[in-house]
Amino acid sequence: MAKGSASSGPCVRCYVAFALTLLVLLIATGVWNPMPGLADWLDRNDTLSAPPPVWQQRLGGGPQSVTIAGNAAIVEHRTSVESRSLASGVQLWQRKVDWAAVAGGASDPVVVVGKLLVKGYEVVDPQSGAVRRRDSSAVAVWTYRNGLLDARCFEPKDCVLTAWDPRGGSPLWTVELPGVGVALVADNPELLGTRRMGTRRVDARAGGPEQMPALLGFPVDGRVLVVDTATGRLLQQIQPDRQERVVVVGGRVLRINAKADDGTCYFSVRADDPANDQQVWQKDGINLRTADGAGCIQRKDPQGGNNMIVGVGPDRREAVIDAYDGRYLWVGVPDENLLAVDDRYALVRSADHRSVLGYELARSPARWSRPADPDGGAVLARYAAIVTGEEPDRIVALDPLTGGELANLRSSAKVLAVGPRGMIIGEGREIGYVPFGAVAAVGVEPAPGADSVPDGGPGVAPSCSGPKLEVCPPDEPKDG
Repeated sequence: MAKGSASSGPCVRCYVAFALTLLVLLIATGVWNPMPGLADWLDRNDTLSAPPPVWQQRLGGGPQSVTIAGNAAIVEHRTSVESRSLASGVQLWQRKVDWAAVAGGASDPVVVVGKLLVKGYEVVDPQSGAVRRRDSSAVAVWTYRNGLLDARCFEPKDCVLTAWDPRGGSPLWTVELPGVGVALVADNPELLGTRRMGTRRVDARAGGPEQMPALLGFPVDGRVLVVDTATGRLLQQIQPDRQERVVVVGGRVLRINAKADDGTCYFSVRADDPANDQQVWQKDGINLRTADGAGCIQRKDPQGGNNMIVGVGPDRREAVIDAYDGRYLWVGVPDENLLAVDDRYALVRSADHRSVLGYELARSPARWSRPADPDGGAVLARYAAIVTGEEPDRIVALDPLTGGELANLRSSAKVLAVGPRGMIIGEGREIGYVPFGAVAAVGVEPAPGADSVPDGGPGVAPSCSGPKLEVCPPDEPKDG
């Protein structure tokens, strides 16, 4: 009886099959496709953090990079770039390009955009999207807070490197180079310097453009071309030995030698002044982590940041070394791990892995300490020290000098960009802006020209023309 009742009821499987067939037909004919909307609904988060950002916007796709440029957020996608208001998150403009990078400081930023396999680039205003300058022949561009470099070639071995003020219309200097290398194309191709220390939850470019170093090392046909960016001169062309890696850091040429013997690697580091080719300092037994595996072949640049390099001594203690004069500015104790370093500060995981310590370089003891997730990370992003946790998910922004909290979020998002007054976090296609400190009550950025935050970020005075040969911005008014 029960079986007969079931057979006389509605055919549920038939209805489901009919509905699926109809759905396939609608999608195939382009009449209706609910899948993108369904994916958006499934992927949408109520909020990126608690407390929530002052604004949160959904992008057309996951961003490749985000940079704070004055009062705008520059969002780079795979085939486009867009600018969004830092006050509200609304889109200001969008362009179809293959790459984009930000140059200039907080008061004079520009966006440099271009297309792959097409020579030239455009310098664009981050607020209005207006083109300030066009170039039709450059093959590579490097962007900095205080300048912009481009390279153009007339023949494979006949190239010119040109320096510009970010908003200027006339070259500052040009220098001839015997080639720029097949890999040096598009925006910010890698030069021979240091590898930034980072963590998974913070984008490696979150701090924005760096100050232009006094010396740069260009890899061309196995050689290292050393260029003085203050005067626009090619100082040296170096052919490294087989067991040697040459990098340019802190106004010095570092020649790192790794020799295999007795089943291990023996390291030595020599720093030369390229202006006179004289040795300045040398250290033996310090491992800069440029080699791994058998043979001691050096395939990586040393870790560090700005003018600092990071090494490990024979006693397995990590150390921060000033590349300019060879001084040890911080030396850890056994089982301490260096997490981040720049020219002023170092973030260190304590030996028991329960805390993150903040050091001002060349001074001890630690300036501050706070409990931290042993599996979390920490980075220095110019304006703030960012500490992340996994269990529970946390993002904490700190003043790198005092350790004071600038923001404390419950969030699994990634920190995409850090500015003088706040940071942009994101997850998937969602991004949001989190102000620092007292600005959180306002939720908007000050008007252009109202920037009173020092160039170095909270608690940091700007620094240039110091003993490490930092390059200062020009005193004369900007062009344009």
